[in-house]
Amino acid sequence: YYCGEKKAPVLTVCIGGNHEASNHLQELPYGGWVAPNIYYLGYAGVVRFRGVRIGGISGIFKSHDYRKGHFECPPYNQQTIRSAYHVRNIEVFKLKQLKRPIDIFMSHDWPRSIYHYGNKKQLLKMKSFFRQEVESNTLGSPAASELLHHLKPAYWFSAHLHVKFAAFMQHQTNSKEELPKATKFLALDKCLPHRDFLQIVDIEHDPSAGDSLEYDAEWIAVLKATNSLVNVTQSSWNMPEKNGLHARWDYSVTEEAIKEVLEELNHNLQIPCNFTLSAACYDPSKPQKNMQPVHTINPQTTEFCAQFGLTDINARIQQAKEEGSVRGEYEEDEEEEEMDSTGSAEEPSDYNTDNSGLSSINPDEILLDEEGGDEDLSTCSVDPSPDHPPDFPASFSDIRIMPDSMVVSSDDAMDSTNEELERSGESKQVEEKSLNERPLKRVGGNENGNSGIKIKRRNQAIYATEDEDK
Repeated sequence: YYCGEKKAPVLTVCIGGNHEASNHLQELPYGGWVAPNIYYLGYAGVVRFRGVRIGGISGIFKSHDYRKGHFECPPYNQQTIRSAYHVRNIEVFKLKQLKRPIDIFMSHDWPRSIYHYGNKKQLLKMKSFFRQEVESNTLGSPAASELLHHLKPAYWFSAHLHVKFAAFMQHQTNSKEELPKATKFLALDKCLPHRDFLQIVDIEHDPSAGDSLEYDAEWIAVLKATNSLVNVTQSSWNMPEKNGLHARWDYSVTEEAIKEVLEELNHNLQIPCNFTLSAACYDPSKPQKNMQPVHTINPQTTEFCAQFGLTDINARIQQAKEEGSVRGEYEEDEEEEEMDSTGSAEEPSDYNTDNSGLSSINPDEILLDEEGGDEDLSTCSVDPSPDHPPDFPASFSDIRIMPDSMVVSSDDAMDSTNEELERSGESKQVEEKSLNERPLKRVGGNENGNSGIKIKRRNQAIYATEDEDK
């Protein structure tokens, strides 16, 4: 992420996806500086900048890992190198305790069903292999959709699907007294020549506020309230809920708890610029081949946890490893792990499918060797049926109005009807068939028969001046 003395010219707030340096991001479970002027929100987090409240959740959704704790640590194996970036229910639970309004929220994969509130016709024209998931309403993250309905942020930004798409969702109100809220959704394309990867959005803010990133007092209070729920095992578990099994299920915080946080900080919410290198910079003159990542305790996390009385997740994992209490969990039988990776050895998920983004082949996606369904490339979508109804929350409204500032195409701002989709799909049938029949290129073992994990970048000239789509 960072080598040398350079500093990002613009303050950047980011989350993690499924192609990051998981070992580096894992050092900062509660957030921190991954490089000077680039702040990572952690597994989940909320910060403030000039009065704008920014939240986010890292990773992608996979049902078979959703109810596990954050147990992974370097060096990773074939399973944990992927599960390390899978969303966990505890992060969603924490974010659902928030009561104050969110201005901007970020997730890597799209909230499921958001495509019903934008230009589906244009989306399927650009990415025809999404058709089955879109029509069966299985594309995207159901966990993110749950957060979308709960938080109702003014803006929601996502990535993952490598296409520009905008939507406008009008939320339903729970009472006559509640003011209606709406979310403007925007996803952008890959950062490549001639692709829609950048858009500037003007957001109301406090021009008199300083230019420093700040902690969010309510979020800090929620972290303190939910600290007892931290789990570093891979055992599946459910979050507290009002079902008669938990003495406490509401972990939202009071104004008094928020005031206590402010007093602890002497009303100074500025996030310290305490970035420190936790690994040596890469030196091309001294290449180090086959170097295993090590489990690192980042000083930023140590300082943050000490300041607010929180559990250092990585320190807890390290302690468990040293005590040998989780040795068996990290040395499970390969057959058992394979069952777990497909979800067949798990209890039923909170959601009815495991599709988190790409159950069809996405030519733009970069794959890990032998991912075993990490991008659901070999998994068929679940068609709607009495046994598998579409995961479409009732709170979704039918209003599909595209704001001028977030229009996808100038000729068709409204969603298409099924008839229009069928007509537009006729000319794409040959293309879809060729995509489905296209062999999936992966990196196998090396010449010596070893099957170490490698990255297959299909477009070697990816940054050439000529657009790869031509």
